[in-house]
Amino acid sequence: MKKQFLILIVLVGLVIIGCGEDKVNTEQYTEPLVTQASTDMVMHPEYAKSVARIAYIWGYPMVNMMNRRDAIGSAPEPGRMGDVIPVSPTGQIAMLYDYVKPDQSFIACPNQDVVYGLGFFALDKQPVVLQVPEIGDRFWVYAIYDARTDQVGHLGKPYGTKSGFYLLVGPNWDGEKPEGITEVIKSPTELANIIPRLFMDDTDKDRKEIQPVVNQVMVYPLSEFTGEMKTKDWTELPAFPAPDNGGGETKWVVPEKYFDQLPAILSTVSPLPGEEALYGQFKALIEVANNNPDIKKLITETVVELDKNMIHDFLQWKYNGRPAGNGWNRSVNNAEWGVDYFNRTGTARSNMFDNRPNETQYFYTDNTSDGQKLVGSNNYKVTFKAGELPPVNGFWSMTMYNEHHLFHPNELNRFSLGTKNKTLKYGDDGSLTLYVGNANPGADKETNWIPAPKGEFSVYIRSYWGKKGITEGTWIPPEVERLK
Repeated sequence: MKKQFLILIVLVGLVIIGCGEDKVNTEQYTEPLVTQASTDMVMHPEYAKSVARIAYIWGYPMVNMMNRRDAIGSAPEPGRMGDVIPVSPTGQIAMLYDYVKPDQSFIACPNQDVVYGLGFFALDKQPVVLQVPEIGDRFWVYAIYDARTDQVGHLGKPYGTKSGFYLLVGPNWDGEKPEGITEVIKSPTELANIIPRLFMDDTDKDRKEIQPVVNQVMVYPLSEFTGEMKTKDWTELPAFPAPDNGGGETKWVVPEKYFDQLPAILSTVSPLPGEEALYGQFKALIEVANNNPDIKKLITETVVELDKNMIHDFLQWKYNGRPAGNGWNRSVNNAEWGVDYFNRTGTARSNMFDNRPNETQYFYTDNTSDGQKLVGSNNYKVTFKAGELPPVNGFWSMTMYNEHHLFHPNELNRFSLGTKNKTLKYGDDGSLTLYVGNANPGADKETNWIPAPKGEFSVYIRSYWGKKGITEGTWIPPEVERLK
């Protein structure tokens, strides 16, 4: 009995000691350091090519953003590039006063439903004030984008935003909210931009009524904030020359320069959770390439080929979003990309600066509903059955784009039809048929016709501030049919 008791005492002591040792070990435990990618080895060419391809897909939207800021932000004052696109010095904004003109090539898939503005920021240098006037009942949204093209903040009609002054700051800002500022919005990256959108009917009456509102849509450095609403007549902006882009969208990402520009992104855009390994691989690749001209040449040739064979193909709508029925695709994760690199890069190439899904859903197709390529030498009809127009709180439209995802200039100066148009003809049963093609479908149908080029084109439906059906993904776009 005494022997058993002694054994019990020893066992209890070991448990107590063990518990104490566990506690000590837990306090002393530290996370092991993750070994970083080596840069002092002979990197296998195929490995270098593999990392280079991922680096190009991952960083394409951010290099795109950086190069746009450098170009637009170099304007000496707010104005219009080519008398078309609003441009301004970094930290400010310029606004249009009407729909964007059809000869713009700054951005693919523009729309002629809203009055646009545009400005780029370097928020590590100075925060900016976003001025929101009394806008009334018309749909509006201030879409703020960070370096990843994710939206930041919630300013607009869908959010019940009130008139006032909103301060946009960078990730390292730690100041106090200034007196007179309604809200502080923090961007996760120092590079950011804003694109205000204000809906406008295609009528002379609404063009006149929107001007006082548009003239108070302003963004400027915090140092210029006075607490009073500023006003600027945007019709009086100077025009600056625009580069010749050869008919397509400006090439904002040049693969031959890519690995000279990517380090600026890696040093200023912090990784999302889980992206640390990618950053390590990309930085190691760049360091090896900088010390080895053969590797630098190889990875540059790799992304030149990738840009030609994959990035270019993102102009095909089948590679954007997911099927929505009747041959259409719909956007997925727009402006809330996270680590959806495929759709983020595809959108940066095909239709940069989407709105969030709750603000806008996009539907697009290059084909008829039976899979035939849309070509302007044919005529087509798109019929919305009675009660089946896109269900929206804001507005909807259908736009036609040429093969470059830009407008096709035409005698009617018409590029889209939808809520903004007050002369559309509806069927006796309440249906609405829109026509697209190069040939006029006839005088009785002309008001419902969007002229197309003779070559390939695509059609694109926007649904701003969607209702149930749009938001849940159950609304199905109409059939696109070739006219016999």
